[in-house]
Formats: sequence, C-alpha cells, structure tokens
Amino acid sequence: MTDLISGSKSYQDLPARLKRQIQTAQVRAALSVNRELVLLYWGIGGEIPRRQKEDGWGARVIDRLAKDLRLEFRGMQGFSTRNLKYMKAFAEAWREEARGARLVCRANHRNWCYRTKTGRNWSGWIM
Repeated sequence: MTDLISGSKSYQDLPARLKRQIQTAQVRAALSVNRELVLLYWGIGGEIPRRQKEDGWGARVIDRLAKDLRLEFRGMQGFSTRNLKYMKAFAEAWREEARGARLVCRANHRNWCYRTKTGRNWSGWIM
C-alpha cells in the first residue's frame, strides 16, 4: 500500500508543494515579526524624548528605564541603555516618515530593510 502511495505522481508532488508553502509562511511570519519590532522600537524611541521633555527628565532616565525593562522582561534581550538610545535616535531620525504608522519594513532580494518610499537602506540584516 505504501509503495502505491509513494510511487504515485500526485503524491511525489505533494511534499515539494508543502515544503514551498511552509517556507513561504516562515518568511512571511519573519517579515511580520520584524515589522512589528521595528514599529515597537520606533514607538519606544519616540516615547523617551517626549517624556523627557514633558516630565523634565534627564538623560539618566534611559539608564533607569533599561534596568527596569530588563527586570520586567528577564528572558528578552535588546533593552540595554545603548539599545534604548538607538531606539531614541531611530525615532528622532524617522520622525516625519513614521508618523501615522507609515513606516513599513520590507525585505528586498538582499534581505535589507529599507524605506519603501525611496528605497534607501538603513543598517541591519532583518533575517
């Protein structure tokens, strides 16, 4: 019975077709996660200077925030003082483009993340 199934042309096509579907879904999921993370980092980076200005906080608030976020999310990485400063710089650099969630992260053939309007690269592999 198994020889009849594995010898069938329609079955032989099935694993290859399913493999392509799985790989496509994996890539789409990775791109979706990356887009959400870019928007999250942009949001965090925008919140820091806004609160610094409104509440009169100094630069040391970033150190405190990094410490508190690392305690709250012990298994996650990426909330160091340095990374929070990068998020802040990212949000400040992309202030106009990203307003209204117009910042979209897409992958081109080299897997670089780029701004869809101009196609200019910004640093970092996304996959």
